[in-house]
Amino acid sequence: MKVSKVDEIRFTKMEGAGNDYIYINCLQSTPDNIAELAQRMSDRHFGVGGDGIVLIMTSDIADFRMRMFNADGSEAQMCGNASRCVGKYVYDNGLTDKKTVTLETLAGIKVLQLHTGADGKVESVTVDMGAPILDPSLVPARHEGDIMKDAIIRTANGHEAVVTAVSMGNPHGVVFVEDLSKVDVHGLGRELETADVWPEKANIEFAEVMGPNDIRMRVWERGSGETLACGTGACATCVAAALTGRTERQVKLHLLGGVLTIDWREDGHVYMTGPATTVFTGIYER
Repeated sequence: MKVSKVDEIRFTKMEGAGNDYIYINCLQSTPDNIAELAQRMSDRHFGVGGDGIVLIMTSDIADFRMRMFNADGSEAQMCGNASRCVGKYVYDNGLTDKKTVTLETLAGIKVLQLHTGADGKVESVTVDMGAPILDPSLVPARHEGDIMKDAIIRTANGHEAVVTAVSMGNPHGVVFVEDLSKVDVHGLGRELETADVWPEKANIEFAEVMGPNDIRMRVWERGSGETLACGTGACATCVAAALTGRTERQVKLHLLGGVLTIDWREDGHVYMTGPATTVFTGIYER
């Protein structure tokens, strides 16, 4: 009996503040049918399990290039937590000896500052996430005016929310709430993600301000559902909070998966510092 050849894909499971992705070294070759692969590998029952897959690739304009696909197979522009893990991956695996790494993404080139521990491996990474985009036409969001700040939007089911729109290379709608424990993150998050105001859908953050430098947040990610953390979402929330006078420009974001430090500096750029962890490596057969 003839046995068909099995396509083996080596991968590394990594997480940044609980935002877990499956990382594939594509410096030599790239798997085909990536969208389908992302769906199958991300399945937490029949696959490896994760919020999506990340391809680490060569770049003509940066040290490395990152492509990422959500658990539903859609390609995303950027993920702050994933970018930190890419920095750890390339350094810990000897693909670079630099502690300042440039990374090409669909949201532009990001600069990663790698912080190593006593064992010589990367423990945390600071990412220059660039300047936030507030022009509604560029977020994109359907809104009249220069900035969509604390705007009331209505979902298809008739629910209302007060939302501030920010893009960190991908669209975010930030909703400030009095008590995060009383928010139906899954129900309202799903509705707001697909509200008519977003031409390309949006990531939705629900944020409770705990003090001038502390925010508790949960996130409903476009294409993935609720995740334990979202780096770009944390950055967008910091910007929205400062923009609306709720906090100062440097805050700690307390997410389900951990804490991220976000600093919207005077140079206009947002800097994110957080952990990056390798969980396990393996071979996926398809």
